[in-house]
Amino acid sequence: MILNCLNNILLKRSTLVLTILALVLLLDQMLKLWVKTHLSYGEQFSIFGTDWAYIHFVENNGMAFGISFGGELGKLALSLFRIAAVVFLGFLIRNLIKQSATKGLLVCLSLVMAGAIGNILDSAFYGLLFSASDYHGGLSQFMGDDGGYAPFLHGKVVDMFYFPIIDTILPDWFPIWGGQRFEFFKPIFNVADTAISIGIISLLLFQRKFITHSDNSSNPIQHPVEPEASTNDVDKVDNVE
Repeated sequence: MILNCLNNILLKRSTLVLTILALVLLLDQMLKLWVKTHLSYGEQFSIFGTDWAYIHFVENNGMAFGISFGGELGKLALSLFRIAAVVFLGFLIRNLIKQSATKGLLVCLSLVMAGAIGNILDSAFYGLLFSASDYHGGLSQFMGDDGGYAPFLHGKVVDMFYFPIIDTILPDWFPIWGGQRFEFFKPIFNVADTAISIGIISLLLFQRKFITHSDNSSNPIQHPVEPEASTNDVDKVDNVE
């Protein structure tokens, strides 16, 4: 009964979009705030005792997965671009809802939008609200006596997921990189990055299904009905013959 009620609620496209935004942002920000205030910079611990999955606290000034982008000026440009992208996605999703677009397309765009908002919040407010994190065991303080560590839109994005599934030294006979360390997967990322990646990859894989098909139940296509020939018309044809 509960599942049926939930399914009925999510049948509304606007409710589905808002639910995805709320869930992704809540999970993203809760985890970032916990990591920011409970781990020193560079500290890590294993997830479920594995040797290939860790929570590892780092911060970055740039794009997703720790990619840097042009120093402080690039950081500001990236933040403004994210804001513009979120505004654009908001208008796009609103129009698609009115046009009864497929729920798959709306889910993908909502994931991308939620991820972008999550990282915008870090850039916009974390520098104002938290003291700087460091390698020496000092934890970041919320609204500390020394104030924040960066101005508006210049804060750092908190990352924590680290999955070095393969971490080895390549054999000497291996071409080009022989004898060097090989690590996969090296980038460190967060929930927002994950949402963006899932949304974009799903769009690329299922774009034809999401974009070229609509829900017929909500927007049926009306086919014109050809009038049937009357008996008088048939009689006229016979007389001509």
